[in-house]
Amino acid sequence: MTNPAQQDDIAALAKGGQTNFIGFLLRLAARIPFLFIAGRLYGEDALGRFASALIIIELGGMLGSLGLKRGLAQRLSAEDAPPANVVADALLITLVFGLILTAALMLFPAPMFPSGTFAPPDLLLPLAIAPLAVTEVALAALAYRYDVKATVHARAVVEPWTLSLASAGLFFVVPQGGMALAYVLSIFAAAAASLWPLWRSYGLPKGWRPHPVRLARLGWVYLPLAIADVVEWGSRRIDIAILGLFASPSAVGIYWGAQQVASLPQKLKSSFEPILGPVITSRLKEGNLGAIAAQVSQVGFWIVAAQIGIALALGIPGEGVMGLIGPAFVGGTGALAFLLAAEAVAATAVVSEAALVYVARMRNLAISIGMILLQAALTVGGIMLVKQMGFNHLFYAAAAAAALMVSLGLASLVKALLLSHILGHRVRTWRWPLFAAAAPAIIIGWAATQFLPEWAELSFGVPAILLSYGAMIWRYGFGPDDRMLFRRDVVKK
Repeated sequence: MTNPAQQDDIAALAKGGQTNFIGFLLRLAARIPFLFIAGRLYGEDALGRFASALIIIELGGMLGSLGLKRGLAQRLSAEDAPPANVVADALLITLVFGLILTAALMLFPAPMFPSGTFAPPDLLLPLAIAPLAVTEVALAALAYRYDVKATVHARAVVEPWTLSLASAGLFFVVPQGGMALAYVLSIFAAAAASLWPLWRSYGLPKGWRPHPVRLARLGWVYLPLAIADVVEWGSRRIDIAILGLFASPSAVGIYWGAQQVASLPQKLKSSFEPILGPVITSRLKEGNLGAIAAQVSQVGFWIVAAQIGIALALGIPGEGVMGLIGPAFVGGTGALAFLLAAEAVAATAVVSEAALVYVARMRNLAISIGMILLQAALTVGGIMLVKQMGFNHLFYAAAAAAALMVSLGLASLVKALLLSHILGHRVRTWRWPLFAAAAPAIIIGWAATQFLPEWAELSFGVPAILLSYGAMIWRYGFGPDDRMLFRRDVVKK
């Protein structure tokens, strides 16, 4: 039984989760049109080149935010300065560093194009780095005040729908570079959609002046967080980077398409990140370690429960799901299955890290670096093994996805054990009813793939899998605290 303080924390987390779950559904609705447009209009080769370039752009955006996506909550809790001034410091250093990275890539674009081929509009992709980093910091500042609607609006409505609609329209104007221009437009649109509510919430800074020494110190303090962010992000991109060295652009494009489908459940994890950070920092100030363990366990279970259901619904009819992108993408079904499993096992690592970045920053970083090195070794080893066995490039993609699943599973185990040891309370995100709830969903899904045509398999089979799993987990897996996620009156304020 949770005490009143923990009940309030869970209520706040549930409220944020509700809002962001709506955002997840909106992302799903927007992501599918883009994948269809990219696969059917631009093709797997162009999609592969776009994916390879996007790795470097997203890396630049991650570095540009300097760890302030998570570190800003701690800074706002500790600083006596006006909150608007603290946010102004964070935005300025992010903008400056983002512009430096933009200039570097504009001058030396080769890292974005490992295949050596690109269209002239692709060279404009670095323009997205600075607004990408600024958006992360702005939304983190809003999340500190429990405003997650801004994140949903910017990330789940403005950005993906701008990308989808602009990609479709620009194909008829610049068919060789339409996706790149659409991506830049979508990032600038998301930045505008995040800065407007930031100004309304915090207002303009008062008596604030930029101070180079203070800004440099701020960047140095949060450098370990930035590296941890890059490492965690890199675990989801190093597979594409390695594939780009060994496989054809079309195989990379097919793998990226599978990754985009599989990363839909990943958005559920990020749904709770903006609200989990401020709650954890509040309890850290009080020294209430037991409450932190309860928060991490609760959010972890919510995420795992949802991800398993989505993974079953997308993975069992995987051939039909991948076929929506294009006929060539059906070959990525094996990679999709491994990637969906990877997202499920990764949830524990993500929620544990949400607390570890505050209580064991360097040890968390060391584990993350070890995990990504292991993943790189397993990916290269798996690809070489598949190559020696004589399989084609699509099997390279499956090997890369399997390496990701194994490395994320080990990272989850190690990080949960470390956090439990530090807090002195057990962190538990997996429960036995999850497996019981999955059993009937698997049977229903198998029957749908065997006895229904593909259109019916997707139209009726996918909802049937979700409904059966949801009914079982609600009845046998959810307790009173778990069901708070679905209450309308979850937070009074």
